[in-house]
Amino acid sequence: MSQVFKAYAAYYDLLYRDKDYAGEAGYVRSLLTDQRVHTGRLLELGCGTGRHAEQLARRGYNVHGIDSSPAMVDLATQRKPSELARQLTFELGDVRTARLGSEFDAVISLFHVASYQSSNQDLAAMFATANAHLKPHGVFVFDFWYGPGVLADPPVVRVKRLQDQHLKITRIAEPTAHPNLNLVDVHYTVFVTQHASGAQFELDETHRMRYLFLPELELLLAGAGLRILKAERWLSGELDQASWQGVIVAGKIKAPE
Repeated sequence: MSQVFKAYAAYYDLLYRDKDYAGEAGYVRSLLTDQRVHTGRLLELGCGTGRHAEQLARRGYNVHGIDSSPAMVDLATQRKPSELARQLTFELGDVRTARLGSEFDAVISLFHVASYQSSNQDLAAMFATANAHLKPHGVFVFDFWYGPGVLADPPVVRVKRLQDQHLKITRIAEPTAHPNLNLVDVHYTVFVTQHASGAQFELDETHRMRYLFLPELELLLAGAGLRILKAERWLSGELDQASWQGVIVAGKIKAPE
């Protein structure tokens, strides 16, 4: 996935500046506290530029983020607030293979990182990574594209325009569905204009996304030694055909006594 975000990373924060990271972190904290993870160490799989991690650090957690994109990890490290420096660590790592030799109170993975795992092998490997880093009573929280919602309201071409004091950006997202594979290729064309110089250039990237269903998630999680404790619509509510984004809270399967 590192190559997917190679060019995109430089404009990531501007493209998602309207995203409510604080509100989403508050929601994740509520999921964690429901499972009695009130404080402690979190491992974030696919930390991006570190904005969720920062907000969770402000809520008392210590967050160790990994991401396979060097550009994302660099940005997360550079923008780390000094007052949170001891609570935040970012490093390169593949969510499928990372083994840090440490256990955490919870593992989180946000902004559809699970749906970027487009094969069963990749998704199972990511789940195994989560389990390998969880304490016995720890929990794994991740969001994903929810299949019934995607099928009921298929993705369409979308255009997003943004600017700040330095740049003007127009992003066109064009989806191509692969229904037999439960995949959508989202092709992004990003037009960038620099205000100071007037220079213009274009970026092209394709992000392959998988939409997921609860029975397959239950099976793949079980194969990694995890079980679903809670499944709901992202930011609360029942999963239904109006839900594009779901969230799972999983815990370790207890060994027979």
